[in-house]
Amino acid sequence: MDLTSISSPSFLKSLNNEQLKELSEDIRSFLIEKLSVTGGHIGPNLGVVELTVALHRAFNSPVDKLLWDVGHQAYVHKILTGRANQFDTLRQYKGLCGFPKRIESEHDVWEAGHSSTSLSAAMGMAKARDLQKKSNFVIPIIGDGALTGGMALEALNHIGHEKTDMIVILNDNEMSIAPNVGALHNILGKLRTHGTYNRAKDDLEYLLKKIPAVGGKLAGTAERLKDSLKYLLVSGVFFEELGFTYLGPIDGHNFEALEENLKNAKKMKGPVLLHVITKKGKGFKPAENDKIGTWHGTGPYKMETGDLIKSYSKAPSWSGLIAETARKLARDDKRIVAITPAMPVGSKLEGFASEFPDRMIDVGIAEQHATTMAAGLAVDGMKPFLVIYSTFLQRAYDQVLHDICRQNLNVVIGIDRAGLVGADGETHQGVFDISFLRHMPNMVLMMPKDENEGQHMVKTAFDYADGPIALRYPRGNGLGVPMDEDLKSIPIGSWEVLKEGTQAAILTFGTTIPMALQAAEQLKQANISVEVINARFIKPLDEEMLRSLQLRNIPIITVEESMLEGGFGSAVLEFYNDNELQVHVKRIGIPDLFVEHGDVNQLLEEINITTDDVIKVVENSIVTTNRYISS
Repeated sequence: MDLTSISSPSFLKSLNNEQLKELSEDIRSFLIEKLSVTGGHIGPNLGVVELTVALHRAFNSPVDKLLWDVGHQAYVHKILTGRANQFDTLRQYKGLCGFPKRIESEHDVWEAGHSSTSLSAAMGMAKARDLQKKSNFVIPIIGDGALTGGMALEALNHIGHEKTDMIVILNDNEMSIAPNVGALHNILGKLRTHGTYNRAKDDLEYLLKKIPAVGGKLAGTAERLKDSLKYLLVSGVFFEELGFTYLGPIDGHNFEALEENLKNAKKMKGPVLLHVITKKGKGFKPAENDKIGTWHGTGPYKMETGDLIKSYSKAPSWSGLIAETARKLARDDKRIVAITPAMPVGSKLEGFASEFPDRMIDVGIAEQHATTMAAGLAVDGMKPFLVIYSTFLQRAYDQVLHDICRQNLNVVIGIDRAGLVGADGETHQGVFDISFLRHMPNMVLMMPKDENEGQHMVKTAFDYADGPIALRYPRGNGLGVPMDEDLKSIPIGSWEVLKEGTQAAILTFGTTIPMALQAAEQLKQANISVEVINARFIKPLDEEMLRSLQLRNIPIITVEESMLEGGFGSAVLEFYNDNELQVHVKRIGIPDLFVEHGDVNQLLEEINITTDDVIKVVENSIVTTNRYISS
């Protein structure tokens, strides 16, 4: 079938099961081909092909609301709602978003790039439906990994208590990004192996109805028998105890089973949970056989072999460098414990886990729990290393503030993917952490200029003993600089001059340092002398250096790949204002907007953070300062 001819999912209702199977194979072939060029979340999407087709066949989107938890598994949904012809632009600059996007289609009723939000949103939509006296279905689709998130459990509790009409699809593929952990995962494992429950329950009800009625006593006995059977066959009966009608588990690749159970679910009152078993990566052997999450999301790959196409770099990956330096230090310091919320592969902690299995803790998708657990470890003398993506640290704001900073606990936070991340777009850009961490009392915040300084900052973090300290590092690889063999601590709050100059000073850190140095070199050709300072400590600032700069009567330009509001440049302005020191400060950074998906260099150009922009601001600032001094 020509998938690009699809304009809406309504055509599915006229297809028979054989045609649905053919369509599913066409969709898989399409995804494998297109994603081999653009990259993307191939494993999750190959796993939900039949499920997505069945849902769009059973319901009437967008009147009926389909909410995709996390949203990275919505590619099939996008194809069925008329966007197959845009897949060449998937995750590309100004192209099709890799997550549901409300401005893309009326069928995208909920946007998410973080997990565990769908049930709460669905509860809100169901409540709105009921208050407005409407009768549409609300169908959140949530994975077994996302179900460990605190929000999901809070929402399950509320939905069950309110007995809200809703059909929850539990897409159980036994994986999130990495293998799932936790008691809830074990409960689902037991449910998978006790698929006889519903069949046995139905058989029992049939037999009981055959017995002539002898009053209420038998009816009560029948209910107790059914209850006993439930506890006997399904350990815990977790969802039914929460107030849901549980259906399943069923084969998520079998159209007959999906159709029958969805039809039954639509007839039931109150919340229904349909437990669907799917195979992540189905139809593409490399993704099917993946046990550690490599094929959850990838860059381009070779369709024929499954080999990933990687740009070669001699420099280490930032995640690998930070994780391996912590591993090296952990050999001599038994207090060091690594904690991650379901990102052991992304944050390159596999080596740490293999060497120190007792000191590597993956809590699953539970950022708040991970953060407060780190605080608990610190209280009793351990040295917790909380490794977490910047975008996911947002979810643990209160725990960092209330549990770590307020108690001034010695927790090391490794902020992975700090700065722009590119193709995953606005839900994943790591550009907010400076603004929400900088104002927390007791927090130390730093970012290295290169991987050599990065390894020394890991040493600095673990040597620091006076409270919380956070180390930001970007996505991708380092610069390929020579690496020192011996690790050393860097004095807290100290900056360094990378290039001396007399007419202006650029204060920057991390990924924007090469940009600043290049701008200074080009300005030198125009006989403009600019100093470049590695402001590696974002908090505390190097106040001595800031005072010395003020005495020189030169303009200061701050450059950061993060939000201007509450960012590093704001900190510099605050320092001068609080100390009643007059300095011309011009800030370059991300304005008050969400940065969408695309190549990082294209995004930087769009938001005016380039070498040319720095040059222009420096030149204008020198003119402005000279005019002010002469007047």
